[in-house]
Amino acid sequence: MKEPLPKFNFFTMFRDGFKSMTLGKVLWTLVIIKLIIMFLILRPFFFPNFLNAKFDTLEKKADYVNEQLIQRSNK
Repeated sequence: MKEPLPKFNFFTMFRDGFKSMTLGKVLWTLVIIKLIIMFLILRPFFFPNFLNAKFDTLEKKADYVNEQLIQRSNK
């Protein structure tokens, strides 16, 4: 009789795959460093929170966004 197949586990598959990597570890390290630079360093400088700087209340922010959407849909 055949033996039943072992239960498939995604966690062990990825763990074993990452353990046996050589070049992949370096590439994943570079990807993680790049994401950290993009989100933690560049984002606050190049993408400031426009609505928080311009409006105080949530209602004023919502009104501004509503007006902008209506104006852009009429073009």
